[in-house]
Amino acid sequence: MSEVKSKVIGLDYKLFRDTLEGEMIETTEGKEPLVFMSGVQHMIPEFEAQVIDLNVGETFSFGIKSENAYGKRTEDAVIELPQDMFLKEGKLAEEVAVGNVLPLQDQNNQMVPAKVVSINEATITMDVNHPLADQDLHFTGTVVEVREATSEELEHGHVHGPGGHDH
Repeated sequence: MSEVKSKVIGLDYKLFRDTLEGEMIETTEGKEPLVFMSGVQHMIPEFEAQVIDLNVGETFSFGIKSENAYGKRTEDAVIELPQDMFLKEGKLAEEVAVGNVLPLQDQNNQMVPAKVVSINEATITMDVNHPLADQDLHFTGTVVEVREATSEELEHGHVHGPGGHDH
């Protein structure tokens, strides 16, 4: 078995809808850079492939089609959940409002953003499609950090320290 060197990569980036001329969806400008560890499937595979061989100071600009990003919207991801999951002190939590996005946990205890579609008599209809499903993406940015992952990070499967997780 060949040992894959996992790198910790830090990026300042901007994400645009469709193309470089599209609406900016998110940016690290004025915030911490995005820091991730390669080889652990935390990132869109095509995104990781585009930046894995860049060095600090190098810039990037590339597009990713929706099917290689967050996939297609699916009706299977619109689900009905019992209202009692959303009760606080016997009342529907105030953040449960049509159009709001709430964090739900999936069966693997991963947090999944879910949009409230409707509030029914006994259930809440939630859309757990990724907010960027069906969306072509375009990333631009600069590499601000590249280093080998520490053995502890490799063991835990995520980055520690600034920009990473501390748990």
